Amino acid sequence: MAAPIPLRNDFTATDLRQLARKTSDAKQARRLLSLAVIYDGGSRTDASNTGGVTLQIIRDWVLRFNTEGPEGLKDKHAGGVPRLLNEDQLQALKCLIEKGPTPAIHTVVRWRLCDLTQWIWEEYRISISTSRLGRILRSRGWRKLSARPCQRQRNEEANEAFKKTSKPRYQKSSTQKHRAKT
Repeated sequence: MAAPIPLRNDFTATDLRQLARKTSDAKQARRLLSLAVIYDGGSRTDASNTGGVTLQIIRDWVLRFNTEGPEGLKDKHAGGVPRLLNEDQLQALKCLIEKGPTPAIHTVVRWRLCDLTQWIWEEYRISISTSRLGRILRSRGWRKLSARPCQRQRNEEANEAFKKTSKPRYQKSSTQKHRAKT
C-alpha cells in the first residue's frame, strides 16, 4: 500500500481550527477540521469520519490544501455555459437596434426578436433562440417596447367633426312627479 501524501509544514492543527472558526464557508470549515485531525496525528480514516467523506476525498483535499493552502478548500464556481455573443458582436447588435431597420433593406418596420436572430445568423453564423436573445437584451437594459404607431396624416379637426354631437333621442322626465290615480 502506498504511503499517504504528507501535509505542508507551514500550518498546525491549531492554525486550521482558527481558520475554520473565522470562515463563513461551512464546507471549507469542515474540510479544515478534517485536515486538523491529520495534523494532530490521527489517521486518514479518522479524518474521513470527521468530514463524513471517503478516503479518496480526503486525499483530494490534501492535494488541494498543499498546492493552494486554505483557500484551495473552498468550492470553485463552475464556469457555466459560455456566452454565445462576444462584446464586439453585442456592440454591433446594439448599434443595429439603435439605428433601427431600413424597410427597403430589412423588410421590417420595427425589430422583433425573430428578425434579430435572423440577422445574427446571417452576420455571424451563430444560432440563437429568440428567448435567449430576449434574456441577453434584457440583461443589457433593453426592453420589449411596442409603441402604438401614430398616423402621420392624422387630422385633429376631422376627428372632432366626426364625433357625435347630436342630442340623445330619449326625453328626460319632467320635474313634477306623476301622481298615481286612485
